[in-house]
This record gives sequence, C-alpha cells and structure tokens, in this order.
Amino acid sequence: MLTRITDNTSMHNLDKGDLLREVTVKIGLERIDTQEGITVEALLDSGATGLVMSSEFAKKQEFKLKKLDRPMYVRNVDGSLNKERPIEHTVEVNIYYQEHRERT
Repeated sequence: MLTRITDNTSMHNLDKGDLLREVTVKIGLERIDTQEGITVEALLDSGATGLVMSSEFAKKQEFKLKKLDRPMYVRNVDGSLNKERPIEHTVEVNIYYQEHRERT
C-alpha cells in the first residue's frame, strides 16, 4: 500500500503560448490472482470516464487479460473517435492510492 503521493506536475510550452499540464501520481497495482504488487506512476486525467492501461503494459506485467464481449471504442475530448484500436480486454487489479483501495 502506498503511504505517500508524489505529485510530479510538469509544464510544456506549446505553439502560440498554449500550456499543457500533466499531473502524475504514484499508485500501487496488485494482481488479483497472485496478490503481487508494483508501484507505478500514473497520469491523472480529471476528464476521463474510465481507468485505462496499455495492453503492452498489462502483458509485460503479466496481468491476466479477459476478453470483452464487445470492443469499447474510445472518443476524444472533442467527441471524435480515437485513432487507436478499440479496447478489447480488461484486467482485474486492486489499485492503491494513499489509504484508498479500489478493485477494477
């Protein structure tokens, strides 16, 4: 379980003076089947409607992938369809943030 947070806020200059702000936090991820855990730095997205990890990361960490009945298509903030492939799998993990635990 995590006992502290690291807020690594970074600013990047964009064209015409626009500003992009990224906020990352350290979280714990625990595999349900083995109770093995890792600590990772996760991007905090206040506009997101779900929790997402890349399939490459899930495979590398040996999370058990469960095929969805139907693929989930992801939309961008402007409503357009994301150019990446749809989400086709899910994983069950416990997520730890400070004293809070959530199961996906």
